[in-house]
Amino acid sequence: MTQPYVNIDIVNEVGYIEFFHPAHNSLPGDVLAKLAQTITEAGENSAIKVIVLKSGGDRTFCAGASFKELININDAATGKVFFSGFANVINAMRKCPKFIIGRIQGKTVGGGVGLAASTDYCMGTKFAAIKLSELNIGIGPFVVGPAIERKMGLSAMSQIAIDANSFYPAEWAKQKGLFTHVHETTEELDDAVKETAEHLCTYNTEAMSEMKKVFWKGTDDWDELLAERAQTSGRLVLSDFTKEKLKGFK
Repeated sequence: MTQPYVNIDIVNEVGYIEFFHPAHNSLPGDVLAKLAQTITEAGENSAIKVIVLKSGGDRTFCAGASFKELININDAATGKVFFSGFANVINAMRKCPKFIIGRIQGKTVGGGVGLAASTDYCMGTKFAAIKLSELNIGIGPFVVGPAIERKMGLSAMSQIAIDANSFYPAEWAKQKGLFTHVHETTEELDDAVKETAEHLCTYNTEAMSEMKKVFWKGTDDWDELLAERAQTSGRLVLSDFTKEKLKGFK
């Protein structure tokens, strides 16, 4: 499969949402919009008790935002819309009344780290190194920052945001609270995800929904906060510094 997609499969009351893009699962606006919509609809679907978020392919979970789209932003309004893509997915995950399990099979960068941090229970493989590379191109992880800080703490978030060239190993991400488990292989990860998700389906859905509200306490302002952050990124992406940096990616 070489075409981008967002699919959902329901197996044993678990909704498996899978996204894919041939460019290392970097996500353009239309795929992000479909992802946010699919998560919202899964949250409303009574046939689904637990959601699993995963991506296609082997070695990369998500390479963040689409550079191809980023390069073509020429005004602040377009910039804000572009960066709102990840904001909308994070907010859809936050508001979803069901637990979302993250299946992180490989490297994840930028917005992808934000998606992993917005799941309620996240597992990876030893190949699931993380990086926040935004500062490299003259912007910052403004939109995904709150989600990462909420999960890993300000210290860890600021460390990887400043050290924008480095991949941090999956074991480090586990120590900082992003991953609950790190598995040797994707097969082991899939087995663990399936077992965890299906076990959660035996619990009281109302209790899980109430627990989710507790986990996300204090984030009621994120619709506004992430929109403001998207505006900041949208403004910075127009800077001469960033325009010059992005030329190298054409």
